[in-house]
Amino acid sequence: MFMLMYVLHDEERLPEVLSAWEEAGVSGITIFPSTGMGRLMQHAALREDMPLIPSLSDLMENHEEILNRTLFSLVDSQELIDRVVAATERLVGPLENDNNGIIAVLPVLQIYGRLTNTK
Repeated sequence: MFMLMYVLHDEERLPEVLSAWEEAGVSGITIFPSTGMGRLMQHAALREDMPLIPSLSDLMENHEEILNRTLFSLVDSQELIDRVVAATERLVGPLENDNNGIIAVLPVLQIYGRLTNTK
């Protein structure tokens, strides 16, 4: 068992990515709004009221929403991982390119609770 995590930078592509993952064989996906320190710092650099050395609360204060979408899913094979990565890259382009996001794959050692199939 593996956990796939994908940080999608272009939130408008979310419906397409969800459909592509489902077509590839993923049966359940959890989605979180997220942002990275780089985006916060870049946005904060444009604010004239920002302290010279900002704290995290300074960065989060009064900012426009600059969110990614992070997708999580448990999958059971390398073949499924390969299909998901290929489907994702067909939509957003090569993941090596800037702003196409990042996929991480982690081994899952234990699962507590029951996995449910949403189909």
